Amino acid sequence: MPELPEVETTRRGLAPHLEGRRIEAVLLRRPDLRWPIPPEIVRRLPGQRIETIERRAKYLLLHTAAGSALVHLGMSGALRVLPNDAPPRPHDHYDLRLEGGRVLRYTDPRRFGCLLWQAPGQVHPLLAGLGPEPLGPDFDGDHLWRRAQGRTAPVKAFLMDASVVVGVGNIYAAEALFAAGIHPLRAAGRVSRARYAVLAAAVRTILAGAIRRGGTTLRDFIGPDGLPGYFVQELNVYGRASRPCRRCGAVIRRIEVGQRGSCYCPRCQR
Repeated sequence: MPELPEVETTRRGLAPHLEGRRIEAVLLRRPDLRWPIPPEIVRRLPGQRIETIERRAKYLLLHTAAGSALVHLGMSGALRVLPNDAPPRPHDHYDLRLEGGRVLRYTDPRRFGCLLWQAPGQVHPLLAGLGPEPLGPDFDGDHLWRRAQGRTAPVKAFLMDASVVVGVGNIYAAEALFAAGIHPLRAAGRVSRARYAVLAAAVRTILAGAIRRGGTTLRDFIGPDGLPGYFVQELNVYGRASRPCRRCGAVIRRIEVGQRGSCYCPRCQR
């Protein structure tokens, strides 16, 4: 599933093509994706100008005066800006036709993504209760330390909890814990304030680096420019089970944390 850097890469790639453009028509080739596509998408979007495209967690919001289209890429979804006359391919599920002869086209072989509606002045239920953005001003080590008090869950599961901080998925949680030298199974409440400061800084650095490199290509993700992300070339532990640690040479181990595979270095992470 695309994680925060992949979604932010998509947002940045699309913004110059979408912001300020009017939506002339909406073409749905199916009535649903993961959930039914609400009728407001067809009724309210045509004629509206896209004011901004925002990312919240792993969702994209296309804001207009009439409301916002809420998009999730699911496990294999992709958004492309194409000429109006580009023939649809299998799994091309909807088009937003833009002024100027272009369309925003959504492709999703597995149909785990979504296209939903957020009314003006409201917060969609999928976005309610989310924690702060990891690259925003409200996220730091003190925030993590406060939220961790009394928690016995593994720190990796804690870091991936969207009510604590959004967008830190499996790949980047594993990499941040390695950078901070913290074992993924350590109880969240037993990590010191000082170590959380190091972990928060590692989360910021790793996510920012992944965004600069266009995300991490694992199976399905391709950016809106059709190019893969290159951060995969810099992964230290994720997907490297049984290989030597780049830092100390110890063999990377794989364990289960919250029913997700997790790799770590037994010598570097305590």
